[in-house]
Amino acid sequence: MRLAFISAEGRGETDRLLSEAAAWLAENGQNVTGVVKVLGRETPGDHHCDMDLRVLPDGPEIRITQSLGKGAQGCRLDPAGIEAAVAAVETAGTEGASIMILNKFGPQEAEGRGFCAAIGAAMADGVPVLVGVSKGTRAAFEAFAGGMAEPLPADPEAIRIWALGKTG
Repeated sequence: MRLAFISAEGRGETDRLLSEAAAWLAENGQNVTGVVKVLGRETPGDHHCDMDLRVLPDGPEIRITQSLGKGAQGCRLDPAGIEAAVAAVETAGTEGASIMILNKFGPQEAEGRGFCAAIGAAMADGVPVLVGVSKGTRAAFEAFAGGMAEPLPADPEAIRIWALGKTG
Protein backbone atom coordinates (compact mmCIF):
# COMPACT_ATOMS: atom_id res chain seq x y z
CA MET A 1 0.00 0.00 0.00
CA ARG A 2 1.45 3.30 -1.10
CA LEU A 3 0.19 6.69 0.08
CA ALA A 4 1.93 9.99 -0.57
CA PHE A 5 1.12 13.67 -0.25
CA ILE A 6 2.39 16.99 -1.46
CA SER A 7 2.11 20.40 0.15
CA ALA A 8 3.40 23.07 -2.22
CA GLU A 9 4.05 26.67 -1.24
CA GLY A 10 2.06 29.34 -3.06
CA ARG A 11 -1.64 29.69 -3.77
CA GLY A 12 -2.81 27.06 -6.25
CA GLU A 13 0.59 25.40 -6.62
CA THR A 14 -0.48 22.03 -5.20
CA ASP A 15 -3.50 22.03 -7.54
CA ARG A 16 -1.27 22.82 -10.51
CA LEU A 17 1.24 20.10 -9.68
CA LEU A 18 -1.43 17.44 -9.20
CA SER A 19 -3.36 18.42 -12.34
CA GLU A 20 -0.19 18.37 -14.41
CA ALA A 21 0.88 15.05 -12.89
CA ALA A 22 -2.49 13.50 -13.71
CA ALA A 23 -2.29 14.74 -17.30
CA TRP A 24 1.29 13.54 -17.75
CA LEU A 25 0.53 10.12 -16.28
CA ALA A 26 -2.53 9.69 -18.52
CA GLU A 27 -0.51 10.76 -21.58
CA ASN A 28 2.06 8.12 -20.64
CA GLY A 29 -0.34 5.21 -20.48
CA GLN A 30 -1.34 5.26 -16.82
CA ASN A 31 -4.98 4.78 -15.81
CA VAL A 32 -5.53 7.65 -13.39
CA THR A 33 -8.58 7.85 -11.14
CA GLY A 34 -9.65 10.45 -8.58
CA VAL A 35 -10.21 14.21 -8.95
CA VAL A 36 -8.15 17.28 -9.77
CA LYS A 37 -9.06 20.95 -9.73
CA VAL A 38 -10.02 22.46 -13.07
CA LEU A 39 -7.36 25.14 -13.49
CA GLY A 40 -7.72 28.64 -14.94
CA ARG A 41 -11.45 28.95 -14.47
CA GLU A 42 -12.10 32.21 -12.66
CA THR A 43 -15.59 33.66 -12.90
CA PRO A 44 -15.32 37.40 -13.69
CA GLY A 45 -16.62 39.54 -10.85
CA ASP A 46 -17.27 36.49 -8.69
CA HIS A 47 -15.47 35.23 -5.64
CA HIS A 48 -11.90 33.99 -6.23
CA CYS A 49 -12.65 30.67 -4.53
CA ASP A 50 -14.96 29.08 -7.10
CA MET A 51 -13.79 25.53 -7.62
CA ASP A 52 -14.64 22.85 -10.12
CA LEU A 53 -13.22 19.34 -9.92
CA ARG A 54 -12.67 17.06 -12.88
CA VAL A 55 -13.32 13.43 -12.15
CA LEU A 56 -10.51 11.36 -13.62
CA PRO A 57 -9.93 10.11 -16.19
CA ASP A 58 -12.68 11.59 -18.39
CA GLY A 59 -14.97 13.78 -16.35
CA PRO A 60 -17.49 15.01 -15.50
CA GLU A 61 -16.60 18.38 -14.05
CA ILE A 62 -18.40 19.16 -10.81
CA ARG A 63 -18.65 22.52 -9.04
CA ILE A 64 -17.97 22.07 -5.34
CA THR A 65 -18.49 25.67 -4.23
CA GLN A 66 -21.64 27.72 -3.99
CA SER A 67 -22.36 31.39 -4.34
CA LEU A 68 -23.38 32.87 -1.01
CA GLY A 69 -23.84 36.39 -2.30
CA LYS A 70 -21.87 39.59 -2.05
CA GLY A 71 -20.03 40.05 1.23
CA ALA A 72 -20.82 36.59 2.58
CA GLN A 73 -18.23 35.23 4.97
CA GLY A 74 -19.43 31.64 5.43
CA CYS A 75 -18.01 28.44 4.01
CA ARG A 76 -18.52 28.31 0.26
CA LEU A 77 -18.06 24.56 -0.05
CA ASP A 78 -21.17 22.96 -1.48
CA PRO A 79 -21.82 19.70 0.38
CA ALA A 80 -23.95 18.41 -2.51
CA GLY A 81 -21.14 19.13 -4.98
CA ILE A 82 -18.58 17.36 -2.84
CA GLU A 83 -20.93 14.40 -2.38
CA ALA A 84 -21.41 14.23 -6.16
CA ALA A 85 -17.64 14.22 -6.74
CA VAL A 86 -17.11 11.55 -4.07
CA ALA A 87 -19.91 9.43 -5.52
CA ALA A 88 -18.44 9.72 -9.02
CA VAL A 89 -15.01 8.57 -7.80
CA GLU A 90 -16.46 5.74 -5.73
CA THR A 91 -18.70 4.60 -8.61
CA ALA A 92 -15.75 4.57 -11.00
CA GLY A 93 -13.86 2.41 -8.50
CA THR A 94 -10.25 1.40 -8.86
CA GLU A 95 -10.42 -1.61 -11.16
CA GLY A 96 -7.57 -1.25 -13.63
CA ALA A 97 -6.37 1.99 -12.04
CA SER A 98 -2.65 2.73 -11.90
CA ILE A 99 -2.99 5.54 -9.35
CA MET A 100 -5.58 7.64 -7.54
CA ILE A 101 -4.93 11.38 -7.33
CA LEU A 102 -7.03 13.60 -5.06
CA ASN A 103 -6.57 17.34 -5.20
CA LYS A 104 -7.01 17.92 -1.50
CA PHE A 105 -7.39 16.31 1.86
CA GLY A 106 -9.67 19.10 3.02
CA PRO A 107 -12.09 19.93 5.83
CA GLN A 108 -14.52 17.17 4.87
CA GLU A 109 -11.77 14.54 4.99
CA ALA A 110 -10.36 16.00 8.21
CA GLU A 111 -13.75 15.18 9.75
CA GLY A 112 -13.67 11.62 8.37
CA ARG A 113 -15.99 12.28 5.42
CA GLY A 114 -15.37 13.27 1.81
CA PHE A 115 -12.87 11.06 0.03
CA CYS A 116 -11.71 9.11 3.11
CA ALA A 117 -13.53 5.91 2.12
CA ALA A 118 -12.26 6.21 -1.48
CA ILE A 119 -8.67 6.52 -0.23
CA GLY A 120 -9.11 3.45 1.96
CA ALA A 121 -10.70 1.44 -0.88
CA ALA A 122 -7.91 2.34 -3.31
CA MET A 123 -5.23 1.36 -0.81
CA ALA A 124 -7.05 -1.91 -0.02
CA ASP A 125 -7.07 -2.61 -3.78
CA GLY A 126 -3.32 -1.93 -3.99
CA VAL A 127 -3.73 1.32 -5.93
CA PRO A 128 -1.23 4.04 -4.94
CA VAL A 129 -2.85 7.25 -3.70
CA LEU A 130 -1.42 10.76 -4.07
CA VAL A 131 -3.14 13.57 -2.16
CA GLY A 132 -2.70 17.32 -1.84
CA VAL A 133 -2.50 18.43 1.80
CA SER A 134 -2.53 21.98 3.12
CA LYS A 135 -0.95 23.20 6.34
CA GLY A 136 -4.43 23.55 7.82
CA THR A 137 -5.29 19.87 7.43
CA ARG A 138 -1.83 18.36 7.77
CA ALA A 139 -2.33 17.12 11.35
CA ALA A 140 -5.69 15.55 10.46
CA PHE A 141 -4.16 13.89 7.39
CA GLU A 142 -1.25 12.49 9.39
CA ALA A 143 -3.70 11.09 11.95
CA PHE A 144 -5.78 9.58 9.14
CA ALA A 145 -2.70 8.09 7.44
CA GLY A 146 -1.39 6.60 10.66
CA GLY A 147 2.25 7.04 9.67
CA MET A 148 1.81 5.35 6.28
CA ALA A 149 2.01 8.50 4.13
CA GLU A 150 5.19 9.56 2.40
CA PRO A 151 5.78 13.30 1.91
CA LEU A 152 6.87 14.17 -1.62
CA PRO A 153 8.66 17.33 -2.65
CA ALA A 154 6.65 19.78 -4.73
CA ASP A 155 8.62 18.75 -7.80
CA PRO A 156 7.06 17.32 -10.98
CA GLU A 157 9.86 14.79 -11.53
CA ALA A 158 9.71 13.49 -7.95
CA ILE A 159 5.94 13.11 -8.27
CA ARG A 160 6.30 11.20 -11.56
CA ILE A 161 8.96 8.89 -10.15
CA TRP A 162 6.83 8.08 -7.11
CA ALA A 163 3.65 7.66 -9.19
CA LEU A 164 5.38 5.20 -11.51
CA GLY A 165 6.67 3.22 -8.54
CA LYS A 166 10.31 3.89 -9.32
CA THR A 167 12.94 4.44 -6.68
CA GLY A 168 14.58 7.32 -8.42
